[in-house]
Amino acid sequence: MLRLGLCCIFREEPIKFRKTTAAYLKRLMPDERLRHLSEIAKDNASALDAALRYCRDNEIGAFRINSQILPLKTHPEVGYDVTDLPGNRDIVAAFRACGRFSRSHDIRTSFHPDQFIVLSSPRPEVVRRSIADLAYQAEVADWVSADVINIHAGGAYGDKAVALGRLEAVIEQLPPAIRSRLTLENDDRTYTPRDLLPLCERIEIPMVYDIHHHRCLPDGLSESQVTARAAATWDREPLFHLSSPLEGWSGPKPGRHSDYINPADMPIAWRDLDITVDVEAKAKELAVLRLLADLQAAS
Repeated sequence: MLRLGLCCIFREEPIKFRKTTAAYLKRLMPDERLRHLSEIAKDNASALDAALRYCRDNEIGAFRINSQILPLKTHPEVGYDVTDLPGNRDIVAAFRACGRFSRSHDIRTSFHPDQFIVLSSPRPEVVRRSIADLAYQAEVADWVSADVINIHAGGAYGDKAVALGRLEAVIEQLPPAIRSRLTLENDDRTYTPRDLLPLCERIEIPMVYDIHHHRCLPDGLSESQVTARAAATWDREPLFHLSSPLEGWSGPKPGRHSDYINPADMPIAWRDLDITVDVEAKAKELAVLRLLADLQAAS
């Protein structure tokens, strides 16, 4: 069964996830800062519950959780531990309730950390900060039963093979809570499926196949070849990404995402697979609903 996934936020539904800034938090006294962060965490747990219920009611099979659902959790100056927050037990309980809801309604949840998460960096401090952020997301992933924390491979730093070697070495040392959920995605500038598949196959890390990125940065492998090899890296339901170019494939910047998905951009072969396809489109839930209708009309 093909399931479509909604990514992080909503276009029209009144479901909002709260944020804050380090600059604002620094202006608060320590106790006031923790109270503020506690209220945000509670509100975001409620918003996640509403998001999952929307997915259930609209036949959307997956939801990508914003990586800042606990904002600035690992910030070097205003970071915090959940146990420091007033009402922390209620916060964790609310997120765990979301996990029970998602499991009972077969709604898959995942995380896609921000681009500053780089495990292939030659700078040890960047890698340390990246692992700390992945540990936070793995903690929340445990609460909400998310099985994917998806990252890009990072930069090439002048030598792609050496960078991939660093990436492999870091992955091999990750704690099980991170390693068991970690996936690698091909990007549209540096690392193609041809680059990542051998690594994923060798160290048994699932590859998230972003077909838009592959079309922007082809590597000689066909879409059917990558689909089969990427799917084989998974020990559970594969997760792929789909998007359409804003100005068409012949436009000046085909890497930019459109508001909606052109159904022709969905590989026909994917429609019969048991996979999750995250819909990366600016119209968010409207794009997922339209693609669902398009696929149902074509079936």
